[in-house]
Amino acid sequence: MGEVIAGRQTAAYDGEVVVFLIGMRVNSLTKVREWMPVFRAMGPMLRELMKDKESGLLGFRTLPTWRGITLIQYWESVEKLQAFANDTGRTHRPAWVEYFRNSFKSGAVGIWHETYVVPAGNTETIYGNMPLLGLGKVTGVEPVGKRGDTAAERLHQAD
Repeated sequence: MGEVIAGRQTAAYDGEVVVFLIGMRVNSLTKVREWMPVFRAMGPMLRELMKDKESGLLGFRTLPTWRGITLIQYWESVEKLQAFANDTGRTHRPAWVEYFRNSFKSGAVGIWHETYVVPAGNTETIYGNMPLLGLGKVTGVEPVGKRGDTAAERLHQAD
């Protein structure tokens, strides 16, 4: 997973961030022809986004589950996330159309997403003796004291 960074660290980031959770769930294991294209669609999207530094995707983490997969993505802005999602010349829109054309009606596979727009100053992170992970992996880390010793201080809520 990576080298452990000793001590207490916090993400070196205090700007607005968009946290986008997206996933799929296989509802019928036997209908491989319907769920496999959905499963395979995410890799090309992520490769495209990571090659394009202006896309707005800061980074992501993949979490496999028993019947599917969940991705945690960090974006610069909701505008850049939506621009990617709606651009017919990029990988997402054709995959979305293909899903509804070939997989949605049978219910063999489900998809979901949640979008959270987090204003600047409203994130709080701590990593204790951990390798880079989450927002800290995306932005780098710094010692906790630089952003405040307590969660309330890091959230700019201390008196």
